[in-house]
Amino acid sequence: MEPIRLTDLARALPRAWNSQVLARFGDANLKLLRMDAAAYPEECHDYAEGLLVLDGEMLLAVDGQQQRVGTGELCVVPAGVRHAVLPGSRGTLLILDT
Repeated sequence: MEPIRLTDLARALPRAWNSQVLARFGDANLKLLRMDAAAYPEECHDYAEGLLVLDGEMLLAVDGQQQRVGTGELCVVPAGVRHAVLPGSRGTLLILDT
């Protein structure tokens, strides 16, 4: 079985902020997307969401608090918590959710 080259796959995605499900593990999804400098609107889920920056940086607002999530860093947003990606975020993002 060949390894999956995530950053190569992200560069090949047709447009930014359009996630692609790469795999499922039980009930969990492993999604990949490419971030550009555009913001992503605030959202809230009834499940926890893991946001792992593979390269670049994500500027994230979680419950009104801004934070920077850099390459190799994971932010886990608990279920029911409002969050949004702020302008200026760029790179490759791996999302873990259900």
